[in-house]
Amino acid sequence: MKRDFGTLPDGRKVHLLTLRSDEGLEAEVLTYGGILRALRLDAGGKPVPLVLGLDDLPAYLADSVNLGRLVGRCGGRIAHGRYEHDGRTHRLSINDGRHHLHGGSGGFGQRLWRVDEQDVDRVRLTCTLEDGEDGYPGRLEASVEFRLQGTTLHLAYTARCDAATPFDPTYHPYFNLAGDPTVPAAEQLLQVLADCYLPLDAELIPLGEIARVDDTPFDFRRPTTPARNTDRTHPQILMGKGYDHCLVLAGDADCIAKLYSPHSGVAMRLSSDAPAVVFYEGQILDAHHPRLGRGVCLEPQGFPDAPNHPGFPDAILQPGEQYVRRIAYRFASIAPGSGWEQAMAALI
Repeated sequence: MKRDFGTLPDGRKVHLLTLRSDEGLEAEVLTYGGILRALRLDAGGKPVPLVLGLDDLPAYLADSVNLGRLVGRCGGRIAHGRYEHDGRTHRLSINDGRHHLHGGSGGFGQRLWRVDEQDVDRVRLTCTLEDGEDGYPGRLEASVEFRLQGTTLHLAYTARCDAATPFDPTYHPYFNLAGDPTVPAAEQLLQVLADCYLPLDAELIPLGEIARVDDTPFDFRRPTTPARNTDRTHPQILMGKGYDHCLVLAGDADCIAKLYSPHSGVAMRLSSDAPAVVFYEGQILDAHHPRLGRGVCLEPQGFPDAPNHPGFPDAILQPGEQYVRRIAYRFASIAPGSGWEQAMAALI
């Protein structure tokens, strides 16, 4: 289903696309920014909202915390909006203090995407970023397919560029599986099979070190709540005013992350072919959208600021290559309070 959602300042129409699966999963996606405005799971005849969303287009145009947006060309920060490749210095737009964040002011999350294909349970959006936009080299053709299958939301990025360019997209929904903003998102149980993380400097730029999570607040290898796991005196937690860190997945990790709300009984399994996930606990929402409560972001991607760190996995898309990244969010519902093991069994 497709309906009008408002008009951009330049007169272009924004549409809301509603997708439904045959097992009670429903998604609302905006053509502006590919925003996941709503995601609901039928839990025993009651729809449970799973992500945070805003009421109307003016609210999204004013939003500065990337609620539900597609992120690209690159997720995370690129230090000082600058990197070198093949002996040439490239300068990107600055939109986060002294740095470049989430593709800049003209990135995926601020674009009006074209509807290329649509069905009851899927939609394919496309957009073109021209050479030099936000400082990136090359004309980039990108598409994103959203597809509901049973109780899973699948997202697939594909892209090609005619010049070597940094490319590492991700997705930015804020999850509170409790379905109730009065229930703290930090009380959700989280498991991430990551044995390392990337320490940050005071401006949230990776230092270049890949550190072990052992005996740190970044060890989520066993399910625990962020509220219980954190150490607010840890230097890295102090700098980020909470979690805003890249967790590096273990080589034998079977998925990116698992999340469970004892309050609602809803569980999520997040899978992707990305090597890492940025875990952000949504602390900026307190000031920008206090009525929403908090949600946690789990952003599958490569290493932030990779073009400036030779020791990080390469994040340059070469001309002629086709980029593919897949993300899948699988949900299940059990009786509230049943426990982690029962929730994980329901996700199989």
